[in-house]
Parts: sequence; C-alpha cells; structure tokens
Amino acid sequence: MTEKLLIAVVGATGSQGGGLVRAILNDPDATYAVRALTRNAESNSAKALAAAGAEVVEADLDDETSLRKAFEGAHGAYVVTNYWVQRTPEEEAARSRGQMELEQAANAARAAKDAGVAHVVWSTLEDTRLHFGDNEQVPSLDDGRYKVPHFDAKGEANELFTQYGVPTTFLQTTFYFEAMLQGMGPVRDEGGKLILTMPMADQPLSGIAAVDIGRTVLGVFKRGSEFIGKTVSIAGDHLTGKEYAAALTEALGEEVTYQPYTWDEFRALPFPMAVEFANMFQFYAEDSERFTGDRDLKLVRELNPDLQSFKTWLAEHKDEVKATIS
Repeated sequence: MTEKLLIAVVGATGSQGGGLVRAILNDPDATYAVRALTRNAESNSAKALAAAGAEVVEADLDDETSLRKAFEGAHGAYVVTNYWVQRTPEEEAARSRGQMELEQAANAARAAKDAGVAHVVWSTLEDTRLHFGDNEQVPSLDDGRYKVPHFDAKGEANELFTQYGVPTTFLQTTFYFEAMLQGMGPVRDEGGKLILTMPMADQPLSGIAAVDIGRTVLGVFKRGSEFIGKTVSIAGDHLTGKEYAAALTEALGEEVTYQPYTWDEFRALPFPMAVEFANMFQFYAEDSERFTGDRDLKLVRELNPDLQSFKTWLAEHKDEVKATIS
C-alpha cells in the first residue's frame, strides 16, 4: 500500500486550518494524511482532531525551530497567521500586529524551505495600499504603515515566500459569511425594523463560508503543482447589500432593509476596530469590480464542488443569525 502524502496545517484549531484538517480527514478519496499544528496539543479542540485521526503536534509561528520540526516529512503545508489572536499588553507594546504577521510569515517560509516542503499554500489578502495609494482621506494605521493592517501585512508578506524560494500558491480569501454572526448581521432600528448597515454603498461584496476555505485548499493540493507560483482568489458568492438583505429576508421570514452607513459614519462608531473595518469596506466597494472579478466562482466550484452560496449557508445558520438579533 502506498503511503499517503502528508499535509501539515498551521492553525489547525482555527477556522481556516481546522476546516482543512477536517476536509482531509473526511475526503472520500483519502488522498492525504494530515498533521495538525497547534500551540496547545492538550486543548479540547486539538484532542478532538487527534481523536478524528489527525497527527497533532505543537508548533508556534513565533518559534521557527518548532515549525521546521513540524514541517519535516510533509509534502505540503498550509500557512495562515491570526491577526486577531489574543495578546498580552506586553506583546502589543513589543510589536504591532502587522509586524507580528510579517515575522511569523518569514518564520514559516524559512521553515518550509529548510524542511523541503514541496507545496505551500499561503493564506493571504490583497495589499490595499496598492489601491488607496496616498489617499489621505483614508486614515493610515499601525504608525502610518497600513490602511487595512489585517489585509496589508498579509499582502506584504507574499514576497517573503518568493524571496526564500518556497513553492507557493497564494490563496486570497475574503469576507466570511460568519461575520453575520459577529456584529455585521441585521440589527433593529429605533422603529424595530431589521436593517443591514454594511458600508458597501451599491457595490457587490464577495463572501465565503469559513468551512469552504479548507475544502478549496484541499482542491488546490489535489491539483498538484498546477497552482504553484500563482494566486488563487476565492469566494462563494458576490452579492450587493440589497441582495444580502433579500436573502436574509427570505431566510428569517422578516423584512431586512439595506441601509448602509457611509464610510465616515462607520469610522466614527464607538468600537476599537471601526476605522480599520471602514477602510476595509471602502476598499471592497471602490475596488469591487477587480476584487470580485478575480474571484472566479466557477474555478472555486471546480476545486470545491460543495461550495456554499450565501443562501445555502443561511439555510444552515439562520437560527444562529436570529439569535444575534436583539
């Protein structure tokens, strides 16, 4: 019996990495074995992956030696950094989140190169600075370095994988449908009516179910070297705000009206990430034609035949959406 090729998955207990681990374990073709990398192999999530058949090893993106050891013997590796990871005040003071991502990406790239990994899929996003340029009306963040740090740092890190000679597919993701469960879904206005306020103006927004990222990555690995050195941009749907609202209306059985904030109104909202998220939505809207055009749903569906549209995702999660509405 031929031994299965091994895929090492960074962030195996997170949304993206966990989705890929489960996609490999549930693959009817049983093409690959999977090594799940986590900072804590004793966590409940890690133990569940081990019980399901994954090899679980401890590794930390801040520790290049641990990554190199975890990548040894792997044919492929999936690398994703977590911009939103919980950090101590001391860690926040020591380096910005953008700098953290650059350092972690460099560690992963060097480790993969040294371990001889034949195919890395790097989870990335567009560098919004290429669109915004020196537009001073869009506030700069992270000491003036970025416009949308959680996009721009990943986009900037792309060149590290090229610089270190790593055979890489650059996987550009997008807005998660799950954001509808995390503050971006419909809310009630003062009159009690449901409104959707995402600041997309009249432009379409690409979205994807988190589980479909891992499933699509598995499809990329299954195509061998076809996408090495290339960018694969993914989504499950391209919908305007009105179309998102219409789908929510149908699923919830109550009218949802699209009443978007302006970008400046969103920046003024009283929560810590308001400026960054407003900049993000402005990028999505202003660069929508290119952004959605790069995300070929036909190709994504070839890589992942189970790809969910927003409507199919809602059919499964409508009760969770309802639970977020007060």
